[in-house]
Amino acid sequence: MSLWSIVSHMPPEEFSGLFTEFPRSLRCVLADWLENQPWEFVNGSDAFCTRVASGMLSAMLEKLRSAASSNGQQCQILQQVNGIENMYRRDPLRLVSVLRAILDGEKAAVLKRDHHLPLSFHRRQEELKFNMGLQRLQHRVRQIQAQRDGPTASLQEPQLKTEAKASESELSTLVLEAVKELEAAKQQVLKRIQIWKRQQQLAGNGAQFEENLAPLQKRCENLVEVHFQLHQQVMGASAELGAELVPRLQERLNEVLSSLVRSSFLVEKQPPQVLKTQTKFQASVRFLLGPQLLKASAKPYMVRAEMVTEKQARELALSAYGSTLSESTGEIMHNVVALETNPTSGTCCANFKNVLLKKIKRCERKGSESVTEEKCAVLFSTSVALTANNLSIHLQVLSLPIVVIVHGNQDNNAKATVLWDNAFSEIDRVPFVVAERVPWDKMCDTLNLKFMAEVQTTKGLLKEHYFFLAQKIFNDYSASLEDFQSRSVSWAQFNKEILPGRGFTFWQWFDGVLDLTKRCLKSYWSDRLIIGFISKQYVCKLLSTEPDGTFLLRFSDSEIGGVTIAHVIRGKDGSSQVENIQPFSAKDLSIRSLGDRIRDLGQLRNLYPNTPKDQAFGSHYNKEQTGKDGRGYVSTAIKMTVESERDQHPQGAAGTLPEAPPAPMFNLPMLQPEGLQPVLSPMCPPAPFCPPPVPTGYPTGESSVNMMVANNLGSSFPSTSPMLSPSLAMDQSLPRCEDLAFRNPLPFMPNQYITGEASQMLSGGPSPEPRDEEMLELAPLTLMADPPLQSTQRW
Repeated sequence: MSLWSIVSHMPPEEFSGLFTEFPRSLRCVLADWLENQPWEFVNGSDAFCTRVASGMLSAMLEKLRSAASSNGQQCQILQQVNGIENMYRRDPLRLVSVLRAILDGEKAAVLKRDHHLPLSFHRRQEELKFNMGLQRLQHRVRQIQAQRDGPTASLQEPQLKTEAKASESELSTLVLEAVKELEAAKQQVLKRIQIWKRQQQLAGNGAQFEENLAPLQKRCENLVEVHFQLHQQVMGASAELGAELVPRLQERLNEVLSSLVRSSFLVEKQPPQVLKTQTKFQASVRFLLGPQLLKASAKPYMVRAEMVTEKQARELALSAYGSTLSESTGEIMHNVVALETNPTSGTCCANFKNVLLKKIKRCERKGSESVTEEKCAVLFSTSVALTANNLSIHLQVLSLPIVVIVHGNQDNNAKATVLWDNAFSEIDRVPFVVAERVPWDKMCDTLNLKFMAEVQTTKGLLKEHYFFLAQKIFNDYSASLEDFQSRSVSWAQFNKEILPGRGFTFWQWFDGVLDLTKRCLKSYWSDRLIIGFISKQYVCKLLSTEPDGTFLLRFSDSEIGGVTIAHVIRGKDGSSQVENIQPFSAKDLSIRSLGDRIRDLGQLRNLYPNTPKDQAFGSHYNKEQTGKDGRGYVSTAIKMTVESERDQHPQGAAGTLPEAPPAPMFNLPMLQPEGLQPVLSPMCPPAPFCPPPVPTGYPTGESSVNMMVANNLGSSFPSTSPMLSPSLAMDQSLPRCEDLAFRNPLPFMPNQYITGEASQMLSGGPSPEPRDEEMLELAPLTLMADPPLQSTQRW
């Protein structure tokens, strides 16, 4: 987004004072073009600035005349253009000053309203600044050449000939200024490389990332080219500059080249940040200056990949990557690859396609630090000889921090370490130092970024969701939404301390929600059919005054990776009761989708606040098979029923509550995103309406779920039929079920299990993790048989 795209939609009176010397109508005609010129960086009144300003004036006049030819007000625009030309032709620097003031005023107005400028505007300004610096450097080189040539200076640039008449004592001043500007341009390139690296790291959490390295490579190549030209001029003028100054200049120039070369060796494709031993992975490194500097060699340069600990990475960084690695901390197979130049693409890369971390050597950990908090990295290194001066340079670059695991059970906690490091590390830090506490609002941004990236949705978390998450992570149900905004959250609160009354940490619970939503609920979340992040206690407040059959969907508080339906039931006396159906796991929803389960339940009528369920979920219903299949068999279907406490007592001849008629099978309009506002508007109640959560999961007396199979004729088979009993084998397509079972279990609690299906036990508390060698020797998981499907267990 450009600055003009924002300014053009703001009231014109906010900018009336800016256009006393330049018509606003011409600003509208120039639009984005105006802010793509380096008005801000033409500082000074020397020959270089005057020449640049004159060129910008000519380009602007040509742009305006071209626009006038296709505009209905051609005559008026041409009159204004002629006035501009007459006013500024003799003093183009004045035009630069006027337009710079206009752009500054527009930026100030946007900042006042939005508190930030578009990111694309910042990027474009940074690019303009570098290009102006490069042009000035090239001008400096020509000045030095003209100073050395004296009267024979090129007649094509009269200003250089005039400047060449100055005394030779000014030559050293010109050279020193040029070297100083070269060093400033180098710092700008190095900063841009650091920003690229930081953006690459944030991309690990789901941030958008412009990974194209071609613009950065072009910058590096252009700057090195100017470096060589300046170095040539210094060597050619060594007699005039003197024996004392030349060595100092050479040292500074060599430092510029060395810094550019070392910094242009980058990890283009990072290894996995959670890396399991005995698992193959890929990575690639790129040498931006390789095509320009590497001479043809009989043997290609080889890049080596080695594992290093956090301590080794810190020692390498403190030596500015001047020292070499003494010992690898792990054994990597296929870890040497050739550094190859591709003439077609103009790149120089080493691609590691079949690397395998065979084993890892753990180091001493700090305090209560677990193996999943231990960070290491892959060090890529090579030595190259540069074509220009035959200088040999040792290149080294570290990957992003990696957590090495030996078992899938460690994946969840390892991801937490990586997420925290990616989100909260600083540019140019000491490896791999990261803050122990961070502001809650930054944590909210991180959780939202991760959620949207993992679920692949454009619908992120809302402030009401953040309020619930803050209550959960801080265990504080008396604070307001504003109170949480000034707090900071610690790493321990994020993924070390067990949530009160639970058997898991905040991250373990949130990651379970991520996994469930990604696998089974993406479309429901994207259609804003799931409130999700809301407490059971506040749901009761929300639904208690609603009509019978009103329901909403929320993520389970007591189970990892579960979604539950809360709905209103009214008795004959008119009293209401809010019941929570036992949570559905990813495995449950793989058997029957959430939409079909909602369709099955006649007691569910309106999605809160008042949207008919068929209107909200109609597009999510699956078409039911009827008749006979291709082999002549009668089709069967799985249906879900909910047996409440009242169903156990006879009520009339049938003994059950009447169900609503089946939902019609036709396409219905989906709930629009804006329809969520009346749902969420009351989600942040005053503090007294948020009682602390019940320590246990779903108390006895709430609904439980039974499954039955019915044919298309309407008859039902008893759920005790051996042909329909659930399989006791672990579903290999659902690794989370397996992972949860391997964690240290809590004492048995009935509400940890899902009726009628293979159960998932909640993970244990912060007990010490088993050693890596113990993890490899774990026996296969044995599942206990579930109770018969017909039995009803109270949740």
